[in-house]
Amino acid sequence: MTIPLNVLSARPYFLLISSAIIALAIFILALAMWLGGPGAAPPMPSINDPFKSVDFSHMPALKDYQGADGAKLFYREYSPQGDNKKGSAVLVHGSSASSSSMHPMAQALAAAGVHVFALDIRGHGASGVKGHIDYIGQLESDLHLFVKAVQPLSPSTLIGFSSGGGFALRVAASEMQSAFDHYLLLSPFLGPDAPNYRPNSGGWVSVGVPRIVALLALNKAGIRYWNHLPVTRFALTDEARKFLTPEYDFNLAMNFSVHSNYLSDIRNAKGRVSLLAGDADEAFYTQELKGIVQRAGKDWPVQLLPGIGHIPLTLDKAALTSIVEQVIH
Repeated sequence: MTIPLNVLSARPYFLLISSAIIALAIFILALAMWLGGPGAAPPMPSINDPFKSVDFSHMPALKDYQGADGAKLFYREYSPQGDNKKGSAVLVHGSSASSSSMHPMAQALAAAGVHVFALDIRGHGASGVKGHIDYIGQLESDLHLFVKAVQPLSPSTLIGFSSGGGFALRVAASEMQSAFDHYLLLSPFLGPDAPNYRPNSGGWVSVGVPRIVALLALNKAGIRYWNHLPVTRFALTDEARKFLTPEYDFNLAMNFSVHSNYLSDIRNAKGRVSLLAGDADEAFYTQELKGIVQRAGKDWPVQLLPGIGHIPLTLDKAALTSIVEQVIH
């Protein structure tokens, strides 16, 4: 077969154009990786200030268990008070925080007869390197080993707050879903595509969207070399930066959350799940939660507490009473 001369003469141009497009794509990708990280996040008083009034004097010391990589991971244990034991609860803190932020909630639950464990999720508190995990899925592995190590009494509840609420939903939708009898999501972060998402979580976080998009593309191609780069930065005071987690790398940001399709997580969660939030939440549009659940075909109970903001959901006496009621009833 004879190839026409005009096709042969055009071939170098096709190769040149293809090479130029590839070079441009690589340049844009590199630019997004280099300049597309998170910016500065001015301190957010409504997140930082409420903890100044919390009494941490009776907080139990950290205990440890071993992750699959041999690392020591930490938690706090609160023994139930009274003779009428009412199961157990495992508490997962919000973004940037640690087990200490769950102290008032843990005390309230223990006083009601619940055996409580408050986790330092890897990348937070004393567990691992702040802001970093080794791979997406490591947090589920850690939780599996924690449950195996301490064997929480049934009925057991996994309680997650904010980003921890998104992670709790992730667990409820996973192969681990039978590890707990109940999942309680407190003002959960369901991802930037969910209707309850406020831009930048109301000012709490600066998100490096271009870098995230670039890393998602690279990960889809099996390239994970740059997953250690920071993609989110939190609105902490200079003092809070000393003991909280100021930023997340890509692995942690992707893992300490729901999966990319939050509706699939809701649909795939088979056990008992309930949601609780305040109607004055400044980080999320909590009024959207009921509609989100219904659109996913679930009839999970969704309770909004009047006048309660984001952090007060974990500190306010009336809010803590509602959380206890959700766990023991």
